[in-house]
Amino acid sequence: MPHSPRGRYRRCVVLATTAALALTACSAGADGGAADGDRATVENCARQVDFPTPAQRMFVNDSNLISMVLALGAQDQVAAVSSIGRDEAVLTEHYGDVVADLHQVSDDYPSLETVVATRPDVMVAGWNYGYDETKQLTPDSLAQRDIAAYVLTESCRQADGAARGIVDPWTALRDDLTNLGTITGHEDRAAAVVADLDERLDALATAPAPASEPVLFVFDSGEKAVFTSGAFGAPQAIIEAAGGANATADVRDTWVEVSWEKLASSRPDAFVFVDYPGQTFEQKVAVLRANPATRDLPAVREGRFLNLPYAMWTSGPLNVDAAEDVRTALEEWGLTPAR
Repeated sequence: MPHSPRGRYRRCVVLATTAALALTACSAGADGGAADGDRATVENCARQVDFPTPAQRMFVNDSNLISMVLALGAQDQVAAVSSIGRDEAVLTEHYGDVVADLHQVSDDYPSLETVVATRPDVMVAGWNYGYDETKQLTPDSLAQRDIAAYVLTESCRQADGAARGIVDPWTALRDDLTNLGTITGHEDRAAAVVADLDERLDALATAPAPASEPVLFVFDSGEKAVFTSGAFGAPQAIIEAAGGANATADVRDTWVEVSWEKLASSRPDAFVFVDYPGQTFEQKVAVLRANPATRDLPAVREGRFLNLPYAMWTSGPLNVDAAEDVRTALEEWGLTPAR
């Protein structure tokens, strides 16, 4: 059975004093944003990018990016969303009934035609989080149609054009929340969400440290190879904040495939699973228990598995909730001292 941490889904990512506001409709510019027709320039993927502000009709793809917009209280500025279904429950736990009111136009990543049909002024997505050259859905193709494109910072491409990630994951998240606060006109709310994030990270940082950091392996899915997350993915930051070490911290990318040999050689103390369609929790456990490379690992024999939703592992405000849940699991497994 999956580990069920005491703290799972237990609190909203915004400050308690602003939680009620986060669950109510907010008008554009509620935090002092500019009037219609104004523009704002933010740094995104090491480029200066111009946006209408406050954005009035955003198209937001993927549940982690949707969680950012909801944390800012900007749901009334969202014209359409896509790829939310798998995480509707966890988003509703944190942000309330506004999730059900979002206009989902695709269960999967959208096509360019689907996006354009909703007449957005801004699209919020990322490379491999919706933007895709094979679909001709890119910031450049959107610009040709007068749609401004914001790129998830975690997904920013490195100089080689292939690997992703240009800053550490917590910095990436802070930058996105701050930038989206500017674009939506909710700068004050963005500052409050970032302050809450930092306060909770500080609390984790003061927790008693183990004699040696337990090694955790992020198991998204695996058959012929294993899909996991490297140094620039949100799990790196989550695991470190919880007091552990990411088994693939030496991989200078975000979400990547690695070999079963690499998994086995890391000898992880525990596995953390991304709850994601395609391979169930039970199937992942069965694969680990059947594969000769992993079946005799103590973590597998002793069932040290933690299963959390996709929206908590991919870059977004729920990452700090994931860090708290991972810390709780490590304590219950006896891999870190109790707080």
